[in-house]
Amino acid sequence: MPAIKIIIAEDDPQIAEIQQRFLERIEGIELVGVAHTLQEAMELIEVLQPQLVLLDIQFPEGNGLDLLIKLRSEQRACDVILVTAAREVTTLTTALRNGVFDYILKPLNFSRLETAINKYRGHINKLATLGSIAQSNVDEFISPHQAINTTLEAADRLPKGIDPLTLDSIKKIFTHEKDLYTAEQIGQLIGSGRTTARRYLEYLTSQKILIPNISYGTVGRPERRYSLQRDKT
Repeated sequence: MPAIKIIIAEDDPQIAEIQQRFLERIEGIELVGVAHTLQEAMELIEVLQPQLVLLDIQFPEGNGLDLLIKLRSEQRACDVILVTAAREVTTLTTALRNGVFDYILKPLNFSRLETAINKYRGHINKLATLGSIAQSNVDEFISPHQAINTTLEAADRLPKGIDPLTLDSIKKIFTHEKDLYTAEQIGQLIGSGRTTARRYLEYLTSQKILIPNISYGTVGRPERRYSLQRDKT
């Protein structure tokens, strides 16, 4: 199966670099271009004709949704996964109405991006093998949008700065009561900084899912290492 051609459209060079490194860890992917402006993104799409664009919403010169709408109005054979910090329901509604394949909330972590890419790969592979469709096929292709709505509803119930997908990824890392992780280690595993990871770890501690353990390094500096609460899964 040919590699999936992808373009990253992200105005922040550091975030774009993180996305690029994440994509390098996923098999069957060919990153064909990185754009830091909407105009550059459109030019790369016209020339390189990618199958998929990882698109941010906030750009200094405009809104990524405008690019999404333009791609749909021109009937471009290009799918879009939004990677954004925008949590407004109106933004999600506009994205869904214009055929976005997935909607990933920042801060981006590797496992969520990998899941989205694998779902997209399965999506195009199934479409390629279908001769005709049944209702079950339609239901299977429509269901990702239902998952997006569920994610947004979960986000509304959480404190500000806590993304349900990132939270779920961290919870899955802890599989045994004896597992001990520092905020720095968790940050490396989910592709974020130590401060962000600590915020999630402290939230899980407040929910009595994790327990902080104080340990001392070689220089005697105390360090918090987190583990599962007993009898918690």
